[in-house]
Amino acid sequence: MNMPSSRRSLVSLALRGAAALCAGLALSTAMAQGTKPVRILVGFPAGGGSDAIARLLADKLKEPLGTPVVVENRPGAGGQIAAQALKAAPADGTTLFLSHDHTISILPLVVKNPGYHPGDDFVPVAGIATFVNAFAVSGGTPAKGFGEYVEWVKAQGGGKGAVGIPAPASTPEFLVKLLGEKYKLDLVSAPYRGSAPMLADMLGNQIGAGVASVQDFIENHKAGKVRVVAVLGGKRQAALPDVPTFSELGLKGFEDLPYYGFYAPKGTPQRDISHLTAALAKVLALPEVRKQLTELGLTVGYMAPEQLAAREHAYTQAWARIIKDSGFQPQ
Repeated sequence: MNMPSSRRSLVSLALRGAAALCAGLALSTAMAQGTKPVRILVGFPAGGGSDAIARLLADKLKEPLGTPVVVENRPGAGGQIAAQALKAAPADGTTLFLSHDHTISILPLVVKNPGYHPGDDFVPVAGIATFVNAFAVSGGTPAKGFGEYVEWVKAQGGGKGAVGIPAPASTPEFLVKLLGEKYKLDLVSAPYRGSAPMLADMLGNQIGAGVASVQDFIENHKAGKVRVVAVLGGKRQAALPDVPTFSELGLKGFEDLPYYGFYAPKGTPQRDISHLTAALAKVLALPEVRKQLTELGLTVGYMAPEQLAAREHAYTQAWARIIKDSGFQPQ
C-alpha cells in the first residue's frame, strides 16, 4: 500500500528523531559510566554514501570497542572541515575520520592551504574498501545510456549541459572536463556540498546528470529514479553488471580505484590504533556487513594501516600526474 507523501515525511522525521534520541541516550550513558564514546567524523552531509557507510560500521563497532560509537557529520569544502576537525581532536583513540580518496589524496593537490597534511597530521587506522565513481542521469532525462546522453546534450542549444558534482576540484570535476573535451560538449560542473543535495536536485529534475560514487546512486538507480549509464574503474561492477565502464566507451585514465579508510589524529598511542584496527578487521569479516557494503556498491577489502598508507601514496602520485597534465592550478 502506498503511504501518502505527508505521512511518509512524518514517519521519516520520527525515525530520524528516534535515531538522534538513541544516539543521545547512548552518549549520556557512556558519559555516566565514565566511558568516552568513539566519534566517527564524516566530511559530507547525512544521507550520502559516506554517511551510510559510517552509520553501518558505527553500529557494528560498539561491541568490539566496548563503547558507544557515534557519527558526527562535518560537511563542507569537500571534506576539509572534517579533516581539520580530526587534526584538532585529542589524540586519545576516541576520534576517527572516515574518508575517501578525495579528501586524503586529491584535495591537498588542488588546494593551496587545506589546513591539514595527511602525512603529518593523520595516522592510518584501516582501509575498508575500494569503490568506483559513476555517471548518472536524472529520471527526467530521456537518455537510457551514455551515448544517448551525449546526443541529448548535443541537441540542446550549443551542446551545453550542467553536471552535478559532490565537491569542486574532485575526481568528478576532472571527469566532466575530459568528457566535454572528448565528446565536443560544453559541459559545466555544478559543485554541491556533498552528494545528498546533488542527488536531491537530480531527483527533482533540477539538473540532468551527476557524477558521484556508485553507493550514492545505487538505491535510486534500482528504484528507477536515476539511471547510472557509465562507471569508472577497470571492470564492470557486480551491483551494476549491465552498465559499461568508461574504458569500454573509450575514455582511459580512470582505472585506478579510489578507496575508503579510517584515520586518527597524529600522536594517537599505538595501543589505541591497534585496538581500533582490530575492531574494524573483526567487523569487516562479518558476512552481513560485507553483504550490506557490497550492496552499497563497495568492493570490501580490509587493509592494515601500512597497506592503507601505501595505497594512499600510490593514488596520490597517480592523481598528481592527472592534475598536472590537465593544467589545473591549485586554488
